Amino acid sequence: MVDTWHLVFDHYDPASEKLREALCTVGNGYFACRGAAPEVSANQTHYPGTYIAGLFNRLTDVIAGTTISNESLVNITNWLPLNFRAGESGRWFDIDRTDVLEYRQDLDMQRAVLERIVKVRDESGRITKLIQRRFVSMDSPHVAALQVTIRPENWSGSLEVRSALDGGIRNDLVERYRDLSSVHLSSVETTFLTHDSVLIEAQTSESRIRIAVASRTQVRHDHNAESAEYRPFRTSAEIGHIISVPVTAGQEVTFDKVVTVFTGRDNACGSPSVAAARWLPRQGSFRALLGKHTTAWKRLWEQFGIDVDGDERTQRVIRLHLLHVLQTLSPHVADLDVGVPARGLHGEAYRGHIFWDDLFVFPVLNLRLPALTAALSRYRYRRLPEARHAAFVAGYQGAMFPWQSGSDGREESQTLHLNPRSGRWNVDASQRAHHVGLAIAYNVWQYYQATADHEFLADYGAEILVEIARFWASRTEFDTTRQRFVIRGVIGPDEFHSGYPEAPYDGIDNNAYTNVLTAWTLRKAGESLSLISAQSRAELFAALHIDEGEIARWDHISRRIFVPFHDGVICQFERYETLRELDWGQYRSRHGDIQRLDRILEAEGEDVNSYQASKQADVLMLFYLFSSSELLEVFSHLGYQVTPDIIPRTIEYYLPRTSHGSTLSAAVHAWVLARSRRSHTKDFYSDLLDADLTDIQGGTTSEGIHLAAMAGSVDILQRCFSGLELRDDRIILNPCYPESLGTVQFGLRYRGSRLTVRAKGTTVEVCSAPGPGLPVRIDCNGATADLPPGSCEVFAL
Repeated sequence: MVDTWHLVFDHYDPASEKLREALCTVGNGYFACRGAAPEVSANQTHYPGTYIAGLFNRLTDVIAGTTISNESLVNITNWLPLNFRAGESGRWFDIDRTDVLEYRQDLDMQRAVLERIVKVRDESGRITKLIQRRFVSMDSPHVAALQVTIRPENWSGSLEVRSALDGGIRNDLVERYRDLSSVHLSSVETTFLTHDSVLIEAQTSESRIRIAVASRTQVRHDHNAESAEYRPFRTSAEIGHIISVPVTAGQEVTFDKVVTVFTGRDNACGSPSVAAARWLPRQGSFRALLGKHTTAWKRLWEQFGIDVDGDERTQRVIRLHLLHVLQTLSPHVADLDVGVPARGLHGEAYRGHIFWDDLFVFPVLNLRLPALTAALSRYRYRRLPEARHAAFVAGYQGAMFPWQSGSDGREESQTLHLNPRSGRWNVDASQRAHHVGLAIAYNVWQYYQATADHEFLADYGAEILVEIARFWASRTEFDTTRQRFVIRGVIGPDEFHSGYPEAPYDGIDNNAYTNVLTAWTLRKAGESLSLISAQSRAELFAALHIDEGEIARWDHISRRIFVPFHDGVICQFERYETLRELDWGQYRSRHGDIQRLDRILEAEGEDVNSYQASKQADVLMLFYLFSSSELLEVFSHLGYQVTPDIIPRTIEYYLPRTSHGSTLSAAVHAWVLARSRRSHTKDFYSDLLDADLTDIQGGTTSEGIHLAAMAGSVDILQRCFSGLELRDDRIILNPCYPESLGTVQFGLRYRGSRLTVRAKGTTVEVCSAPGPGLPVRIDCNGATADLPPGSCEVFAL
């Protein structure tokens, strides 16, 4: 029987080592550790990295005469180092300079434990077997543990192990950032705590956050630790022990390394170094910590598990994707001031910034752990003052959220970016991607639909919606010729088009996605104010200086926003159809992979702004966010009488004009084609499953997984294939599960009720767990049922 709970690599491959490190990251939401071997240092093959959620630092450089400032998620003290050698004169183990006889790396996804088994032969013919296991505790957010068992196969003598903490760390993972400053840790202080424990405290250079890591290394040798000799050592940035143990051939020696991690950002923490030192001796054995960690993961899988009994590949990858979503956004995150990092806590790509990826991640959390969605939404709420200031400086009202966000909510998008193909630094205009605010508004509304959480809406959600609505209302201009409102100078989800050929960095006009979402957001902002209590409404009106005239203006604009069309399809933006057609076949034959068509064209002296070519879904995002009936209602409200057949026509128009240079493109296209072109959906969904596992973008996953794409693959199973919508105070189902998946089963929470959905080719069954609560109204293909707690309903498809 195939075990779909394990991701296994059965041989050592230096070329793919960094990819495996990202895929084998273990974490608990508070911090995460890449799957680098404990004996390695950062080089071209290996890259140890440990990242704490929300821990940023800013560095400044001068590039091409321009001063640029970049805030980055910080790679902190490396707690992994644990290496061995035979005797004092032996060479320290280096897998890249050793004969590898056996190799197996196993990520146990059920327990979030990484195991590595290696048998090697050194230059003297000595054969040694290593078994390494590690986890970052899901039970205790500040704790991680590493266990290394060493067995000399054909030699006896003295075994020496070097266990250390390394504070001499740089952010050097991403090749295209290599010319920029990368040292974030300063004031590294080392301390010997006990005969087997050490501590490093460092401080980030600009944000001045203290970070403390303490470690304890204990030996189990024939159940007798007294025969081990500890020799302390210290360098300028390292501290640890060299542990000597007598061994005989065939005898195992086990080293257990437990660490505690604290920062100056933590709650209930006076001093990070004091906290790390105090909590370290309170930790039990590796085995005891592992037991608690396993129990915590069991509870999580009970909430988040999705069972696919007909497709082993899909089942395994879905579990891998859920694992990484939860290792980045676990329940521990609820107490932190953090957002949704686009690349998880798995690497340094995008500098750990927060984009619009929560749009793709929140649907997975809303239906299972809504309190976490609410907490992550408060990350945006806390940055409303910064977003208001950004809007004011730009000449607008309300809140203008940044495309890239970090610690304080200012715009972190680069002003210059390097094209690796040409070696040139070019202007980066991505801060014009103001549609991130529309995604935040959509998230707030969808959370409310899933929870009916009026308290959240009154305390946070309505204010967010109001300020985003204000921004977009002020962003519109009235076009007297059209007698409609227009929005100029933006960048849509496509990302390739930062402007027109004659003004490549000034944005484009009337992006259909942006305009339609603006109309929708203006309505929902007004509706949100009608859903909160009279007292809360009055308080919010007074605090934000809202009046009924402003709400009436939102409603007026929401009915009169311009949406461009051409040739019977929705136009991506005004004048899109006048751009040149690209010879896609020629470029594919010349370059093979043309996902980053923008870089290819720039290296050839061309500009992607001149072509009808998209990096990823743009107009098609409308069909991702809204069902056909909901979208047609939005158009009707706008005064456009469009028919349902505009949807497939629009899909067919843009499908061949998209390079799919983002992993999100596969998610969106798999979704929008699910009911019309099953074979294409299968291809795109397969690409989505493979996106990080096989690194289909050719080197990006090693820098950090694509969190939104991983969540998107889960959401396609739970919402797209089930046709699940949350609106009008009910759950709407319209299933179209591929027969190849067999039976699909998952649990969800809806407004306090715990439901189980079980679907197969001809039926879908929904069961509500026993307990108090109101009936849940469910619509499925025209049939309606009110499902009380403790009951089930079967719908025929």
